[in-house]
Amino acid sequence: MIQQPAVRAAVMNDVARLAGVSHQTVSRVLNNHPSVRQETRERVLRAVHQLNYRPNAMARGLASRRSHVIGVVSFDTILYGPAATLLGIERAARAAGYGISIVTLERLDRSGVTSAIDALAEQSVAGVVLIAPMVSAAVHGLPTGVPAVVVEPGGDGELPNVAVDQVAGARLAVEHLLELGHETVWHIAGPRDWLEARDRTDGWRLALETAGRRVPPVIAGDWSPRSGYEIGQTLVDRPDITAIFCANDHQALGLLRALHQRGVRVPDDVSVVGFDDIPEAAYFSPPLTTIRQDFDEVGRRCVAALLDLMTADPSLGRANPPPVAPTLVVRDSSGSRKS
Repeated sequence: MIQQPAVRAAVMNDVARLAGVSHQTVSRVLNNHPSVRQETRERVLRAVHQLNYRPNAMARGLASRRSHVIGVVSFDTILYGPAATLLGIERAARAAGYGISIVTLERLDRSGVTSAIDALAEQSVAGVVLIAPMVSAAVHGLPTGVPAVVVEPGGDGELPNVAVDQVAGARLAVEHLLELGHETVWHIAGPRDWLEARDRTDGWRLALETAGRRVPPVIAGDWSPRSGYEIGQTLVDRPDITAIFCANDHQALGLLRALHQRGVRVPDDVSVVGFDDIPEAAYFSPPLTTIRQDFDEVGRRCVAALLDLMTADPSLGRANPPPVAPTLVVRDSSGSRKS
């Protein structure tokens, strides 16, 4: 019997040659990268089908001397925003065919972040996403040695940054309340060392100044329902306060309790708007008007930015992903000002 020669399995370069594109473009198509034109995507997929190409994640990792894993640096927290961001990144990575390796820190300071990134680099991760919502993270100047993207508002431009437009979200909240007839809007802010709290305060102030309204003093909390409750107890006896914008939904929850205990009706006496649209917000009493953040979209843009860094020609530079637009979700906690 004459033994037939073994047929060599197709490799990525074979697909690239047949489709008339680069192997980087083939990689982007296989990872469902959004920057590929539809015509090119279809041509690559036809070549994949014709050659019966089966990508091998391990082989791709060995060829690039990097694993098919994305490293994520975050901090140990149960706060909704950072936790939802991490989940969004994990979903997007899985959809693109990557696993994730997570390093959580008790506190996001420069030393801890540097050590975490070094540890991930030693694992030969394909790229790193740093969830850095606090000033103390000091992401500028970090030596990563691997492609890196940071999740933070208003990045310094040194690394690609992905974030929800916090200023725009706060402006949506304040403009909604002003359109309801309120003369001004008070603000229960987040902690001063949080970038998101800073940007939400900036958006609140900008909306009031643009409308020519009085800007009340900022009252800072710590994101917790307790801080919203305690601050609320200091505001309930102020008849001039008819609208309050809270920097997150948990502080709004505490505020609602403080108002209810003192017989202040929401929204008849005081309107309240939060930020985040946590899953429980629709079940507050009354249901909370709030600003929704699309954390799944943040995750998708993080992974897409990393894929760009992994495959693009460094000499061409890079484009920063656009900020993710927030949306206003109107429920029963905001209403027209009563004369």
